[in-house]
Amino acid sequence: VQLQASGGGLAQTGGSLRLSCEAPGRTLSPYAVGWFRQAPGKEREFVTSISRNGGFTYYADSVEGRFNISRDNAKNTVYLQMNSLNAEDTAVYFCAAGRVPNRQTYFYDYWGQGTLVTVSS
Repeated sequence: VQLQASGGGLAQTGGSLRLSCEAPGRTLSPYAVGWFRQAPGKEREFVTSISRNGGFTYYADSVEGRFNISRDNAKNTVYLQMNSLNAEDTAVYFCAAGRVPNRQTYFYDYWGQGTLVTVSS
């Protein structure tokens, strides 16, 4: 499954962006989907994940209350709404698909190419 993350760009501190994760030509509904991010010089870290039917969501403490993950299986898309952005959110954001919505990267079988989010003051 080839994943495609989009929606990154430049935002100001306090601003918002919405990322999308799609699987062109394939269906995402059989998969849990996670978002991870990697800042320059840092390891890839968990951001949020959602179960196959959207009934369960999980967030890193650093984004809890600011970010929201959702999915529309009819549109074959998972969204990451990011609000109240700050400089520490600057990173390349990756979406990944797997069987369970885990916080660990090794539970995910398929990865997208990443989309860059830059937050400036």
